[in-house]
Amino acid sequence: MSASLDALTREDPVALVESCYRALFWILRMHQSKPIARTWINHPYGEEEIALLEEELLPAMEQFLARTGEIDAALEACLDAEVEFQAPAKDGQLMGA
Repeated sequence: MSASLDALTREDPVALVESCYRALFWILRMHQSKPIARTWINHPYGEEEIALLEEELLPAMEQFLARTGEIDAALEACLDAEVEFQAPAKDGQLMGA
């Protein structure tokens, strides 16, 4: 893992999943119908294993990232509402001062 990616994922672990998703997607597209080497076993991923990655792992990662996006959007909406709520109170304090 590069130093910049390592630093980013310590700050934002979801970035690691996003990076892995993009890397896996790229690998699957580049190895169309060719085995994918695995360094920890003496047998590459063949058609069956590649199909499992495409049919099960990529969609699971997509769901994770979509749900994370929903959570982020809800959090941002709450923070925006909080800022909007606090802004009129500060303006009122300044006017009354």
